[in-house]
Amino acid sequence: MAQETKVATFGAGCFWHVEAAYAALDGVVSTQVGYMGGSVADPTYEMVCSDRTGHAEVVHVEYDPEQISYEKLLEVFWDLHDPTSLNRQGPDVGTQYRSAIFFHDDEQERAARAAVRELERSGRYHRQIVTQIVPAGPFYRAEEYHQQYFARHFGLSPQQAALACGVGSPVMRHAKKD
Repeated sequence: MAQETKVATFGAGCFWHVEAAYAALDGVVSTQVGYMGGSVADPTYEMVCSDRTGHAEVVHVEYDPEQISYEKLLEVFWDLHDPTSLNRQGPDVGTQYRSAIFFHDDEQERAARAAVRELERSGRYHRQIVTQIVPAGPFYRAEEYHQQYFARHFGLSPQQAALACGVGSPVMRHAKKD
């Protein structure tokens, strides 16, 4: 009997490229983009972009832990963005673009905190990691035009989208070998 899937939720800047990277991984069953961590129920993209709801743009990842570990998902998370940049990733500025790990159970919280400690010890970053590690709250699915954005609007596979977004080799080393 197959093990049940699990979920993980990450905020690492604009959710389009983050979703493309996770969708390209073996063991990821599905991805959805949306909003988490705010104070307004059922926010719209426009509301979140106003920087008044407190939500982060996130990717909600359903995965098979027999095929990919949560620790591997965390490894991809660190490769996807700059966790030392407060409320911005590249040209995108605002609290909705913050670095955040929304944990769904104690095991995920422990793994996330351990990963931060290891990264801090490694010297990989020369500034303090500002990633929030907070309990997952309600996930609000983003509007349909945001889902699988690159496939929907440009006909790209997740692997092609990850490359087109400039996600680059650190993340692509984890991608499916299609």
